[in-house]
Amino acid sequence: MEFRIDRTAFAEAVGRAVRALPARTPVPVLGGLLLEADAGRLAVTGFDFEAAVRVEADAEVTAPGRVLVPGRRLLEVCRVLPEGPVSCALEASRFTVEADGTRFGLSTLPLAEYPALPAAPAPCGTVDADAFATAVAQVAVAAGRDETLPLLTGVQLRLEDGEMTLSASDRYRYAVRRLEWKPAAALDGVVEALLPARRLLDLARSLGRCGDVVIGWEPGGGGGLFGFEGGRTRTALRLLDGRLPAYTSLFDMAGAAVAEVECAALAEAVRRVAVVAEANSPVRLDFSADGSVLLRAGYGDDVAAQRLPAVLSGAEEVPVAFNPAYLLDALTSFESPRVRLELLGAGQRALLHAVDEQGAAAGAHRHLLMSVKQLV
Repeated sequence: MEFRIDRTAFAEAVGRAVRALPARTPVPVLGGLLLEADAGRLAVTGFDFEAAVRVEADAEVTAPGRVLVPGRRLLEVCRVLPEGPVSCALEASRFTVEADGTRFGLSTLPLAEYPALPAAPAPCGTVDADAFATAVAQVAVAAGRDETLPLLTGVQLRLEDGEMTLSASDRYRYAVRRLEWKPAAALDGVVEALLPARRLLDLARSLGRCGDVVIGWEPGGGGGLFGFEGGRTRTALRLLDGRLPAYTSLFDMAGAAVAEVECAALAEAVRRVAVVAEANSPVRLDFSADGSVLLRAGYGDDVAAQRLPAVLSGAEEVPVAFNPAYLLDALTSFESPRVRLELLGAGQRALLHAVDEQGAAAGAHRHLLMSVKQLV
């Protein structure tokens, strides 16, 4: 095996593929990147049974072949290589990397022990890469981080003819985002899949400038796969078992008071007053019909407050309190200058919508928060 490749292209391919590698594994070969050189291209693959990432780059291939190299060590080498062409070769059991007089030798891993890679799922449609990356980021903030509850660490993806819905919840919040997609053919019913939020967010960011992302689907419950391909990067994610609870009844806010406020100003005020709060202490928001909202945080002598303009309808006043980190996650996930909050009161649900230029609530993105029962 021998090839020559541009340093930037090599580093980018290795950097993307290494994201699929597990942080720790009892199986040493899963810490390796599979390099395959053939017919004017280099393919770099990372795999850990839950995800597979394959990135291709142009290369001058003198001798085709395959090699398994420790992934993170190769990434460290790529980061310090000088700019320009890079020459790589397999010499017995050593993989060499040389550029502008600098030469590295890396040990290789046993290729025969590397597991078989999953086949790419059959394409079923496309979605705009930028819109998809934005939508995933908007809902992934609501996914859980507790790996002992894997169901809540996922983003649920639902495909219907012409519409994709992404949703995530950690029991204390629930984010939902709808966007358009283009199915390759009419779907046989509705497709639903629960995908790992962290991995989905990572791949969506990496594909954000690829134009269109090709979506592939292989049914099979927790053993099934969803595939995403954009540019020269192909990723397959294994599905999580189960599905998130339905959100329709949770998002029914009949009888709620409605408040509107500048989104960026509210987020900045939350950041400001929360600096005096203890960890996980709430920030209180007192909405009133006089056209303002008063934010307060802290206890005793360590307190902070700020008043902002806000429009309230449906009640004379509504006091609510939220975990400041959760509230900030929700506010910063919106792209609109104004946000509408439907409020049921302390200890109950609050539903956030974007507000469009005409002053109407835009329902494509909604974020539900549970307010704190015990007010500040």
